Amino acid sequence: MKDIFGNALLDFYNKNYTEDIVTSTSISNDDVLPLPYLFREYSEMPKLEQKALNLAKGKTLDVGCGAGNHSLYLKEKRLNVKSIDISKGAIEVCIQRGLENSHVIDILNETEKFDSILMLMNGSGFFQNLEETPEILQHLKSLLNNNGQILIDSSDIKYMFEDEDGSYWVDANANYYGELEYHISYKGEQESFTWMYIDFENLKSACELVSLNCELILEGEHFDYLARISLK
Repeated sequence: MKDIFGNALLDFYNKNYTEDIVTSTSISNDDVLPLPYLFREYSEMPKLEQKALNLAKGKTLDVGCGAGNHSLYLKEKRLNVKSIDISKGAIEVCIQRGLENSHVIDILNETEKFDSILMLMNGSGFFQNLEETPEILQHLKSLLNNNGQILIDSSDIKYMFEDEDGSYWVDANANYYGELEYHISYKGEQESFTWMYIDFENLKSACELVSLNCELILEGEHFDYLARISLK
């Protein structure tokens, strides 16, 4: 399995930064993801991420931790943080940055219990598709302590299907419009995977199917939002 993100993070951390990651999706053209952004400080983070970090409490799981920016901030706040990612390179960077409790684990293989689970930078991407979302939420539910919470951000990308007259050209017979094919390239290597953006109402409905509460905490400036999921 390729580890494009991990290789890019290692390059930047080891001062071998020569180019950025290029991304595209099944509905958008090439865009540049600057490597410095993947090492941003708290002050450089979007308000949704800052809010989530301030709401985190107790034993916390940082899912898809990347370079460990969120985990490092929480560690400074003296929270007990576990950082996980499927990228071996990302976890190597986290450990080198002082996050000893960092592990290469898929969230579906996690078994510990937590007071807070962070799923930031479009955490709904881990669900991959709308149909499987309740099943994955059921697993996440099993990882929560009493009074535990999942803090997740995402976006409603319906705006990308809007015509000039204000109508939408979403195909009602196709898959959910938030399910995308995501493509990344870096230093000649390419990788593709399924990634999902989910609107709040669909997230809330999926939570209700597995007896979870879902509340809207904060809305961003561009159809993005932060939600808190908790036990009923």
